Amino acid sequence: MCGITGFLTGSQQRSVDAMVNIVRPMTTTLHHRGPDDQGIWIDPQYDLALGHRRLSILDLSTEGHQPMVSADGRYVVAFNGEIYNFLALKQELGQLGHRFRGHSDTEVMLASFSRWGVQRAVQQFNGMFAFALWDRQERLLHLGRDRLGEKPLYYGWMGQTLLFGSELKALKAHPDFQAEIDRNALTAFLRYNHVPAPYSIYQGVYKLLPGTLLTWDGSADRPQPVPYWSAKAMAELGAAEPFTGTESEALSHLEFLLKDAVQLRMIADVPLGAFLSGGIDSSTIVALMQAQSHRPVKTFTIGFHESAYNEAPYARRVAQHLGTEHTELYVTPQQTLDVIPKLPTLYDEPFADASQIPTFLVSQLVRQYVTVCLSGDGGDELFGGYNRHVWARNIWQKMGWMPFPLRKLAGQMLTARSPQAWNDGFEQFRPFLPQVLKQPLAGNKLHKLAEILTVPNAKAMHLQLVSHWKQPESVTLQGTEPTTQLLDRHNWADLPDFTQRIMYMDTVTTLPDDMLVKVDRASMGVALEVRVPFLDHRVAEFSWRLPIDFQIRGIQGKWLLRQLLDQYVPKTLIERPKMGFGIPLDRWLRGSLQEWAEALLDEARLQQEGFFDPQPIRQKWTEHLAGDRNWEYLLWDVLMFQAWLEEQHRELAKPPIDQSSATVLIAAER
Repeated sequence: MCGITGFLTGSQQRSVDAMVNIVRPMTTTLHHRGPDDQGIWIDPQYDLALGHRRLSILDLSTEGHQPMVSADGRYVVAFNGEIYNFLALKQELGQLGHRFRGHSDTEVMLASFSRWGVQRAVQQFNGMFAFALWDRQERLLHLGRDRLGEKPLYYGWMGQTLLFGSELKALKAHPDFQAEIDRNALTAFLRYNHVPAPYSIYQGVYKLLPGTLLTWDGSADRPQPVPYWSAKAMAELGAAEPFTGTESEALSHLEFLLKDAVQLRMIADVPLGAFLSGGIDSSTIVALMQAQSHRPVKTFTIGFHESAYNEAPYARRVAQHLGTEHTELYVTPQQTLDVIPKLPTLYDEPFADASQIPTFLVSQLVRQYVTVCLSGDGGDELFGGYNRHVWARNIWQKMGWMPFPLRKLAGQMLTARSPQAWNDGFEQFRPFLPQVLKQPLAGNKLHKLAEILTVPNAKAMHLQLVSHWKQPESVTLQGTEPTTQLLDRHNWADLPDFTQRIMYMDTVTTLPDDMLVKVDRASMGVALEVRVPFLDHRVAEFSWRLPIDFQIRGIQGKWLLRQLLDQYVPKTLIERPKMGFGIPLDRWLRGSLQEWAEALLDEARLQQEGFFDPQPIRQKWTEHLAGDRNWEYLLWDVLMFQAWLEEQHRELAKPPIDQSSATVLIAAER
């Protein structure tokens, strides 16, 4: 696991010293991603520079140093991630005559490029990766990203120069970088709580989409990324050629695939462990790890003193049953609050998934003991684990038949009373109400139901469910919501079932742009590598072949995954309502965070900065403080942008980056 960066102009522009002085600070900004080593490779003839920060995981010797040149001298790579099937590829390449000096996956990657070419080689890789590959023979730069978007890669042209890097901070260190905020991307951020790919918060800078390659020769043309693997094609193929075996056969095949995916991700030359929340996904991964380990697996859980957010007792019971070496840390509210000032620098662009805070805290805990950690991310998207996969389906099945005007009228009737008025009314009849209406803020839930009733079709329903600000253009100034993957109907896979379509779109949007960003930045912020077995592409492709009733039965999601876990962990340790991974943000905004939030949401400040219309923001802030509505997520979106913007102003006053030493290789000296 590492950080990569660099630039290409395509013709000689600068001296060797000038190039080194540019790429070195770009590389140094990624020190947290790779504290063990730093390397630079430049080709002054083409104004090409590659920078690499290394977190040593495989082949801890200097033979794993990057940027690395292929044995035939044709390719040079700066690579972030892991190729999990590198041993199998190494054996195959060895039989074809290749010889290896070390045992790193980077060397195998280069040999694969030399043997099969870039397009075919990348299709052979089972892993998480982002790479910059310079083809010295064809004078081409290839940027590539793994199939499901585990590893990040930003790119953009500034004048004649292509900049790229694992994080935006690396691109910003280049002297040609222009930090112009993209108001359209900001508008999309308010809807989704993150800036959706391919956009970034800056004009002219993009995220490379998962499963694509971008190839540039330094000419005036600006090429588009080209897919080498298509999630849409794979999902549609799965629907066209569904799994036709029995439930027992499906269970057996899933166990085989996941076991192998877990085993491949347990290969490391450094200490390894796993996140364990006690939920279905993480418990399944840990169970399969322990089943294939000769010693207790190291597992880690973070606990909160607020019982509604505390999963530690559940995780402890699962760990005891499986016999893992378990560590848990209870954090105080102050420890949690202390993370907030770090968020703008950690995430580099506005990012407002509040579970970013506990994710950073558990990563910080784990890094004290291990360098590599497995997680259960991806299980919800691939196997139907989100609440919306279950109850949205049920609502649409029961009410979707109603004519749209009738549904719209029902929604208007529900919103005629405020959530607080509903809550007050329910309180009078609490003993006689069904359980669903006895929950806190039941009025808010009725308003959410009303929003669903007023959408015209199933696709619009999904957009409504994942949206924070429903009309973000009314909040941002001079911003127009761009066409995102979710809004572009051509991106929707042609699948027979409504829920399958939602699960697919969650896999290609929410998963790479929210969940994996959250985990990558939080873990790499403390130099921890996180590996995700559920995102082995073989597992994903199999999940798309499963009939929907293997995924969701009645009101229970992840049905097949539950059957697998039942073989390792008793149901009594697992069966509980889905908690998520959150913090009591609504209460904090009315308490310990109120002063901080008030300063960032100050009306005069919002007007002066000129990005938001203060009126709707101040209205929601007032309603939230009064307890009339719970606007925690919408307010957190604005607060995370405001905190990020404040950090940008602060950065202008910071001294130059401390440029640590790096091994510099120059093409002419090969």
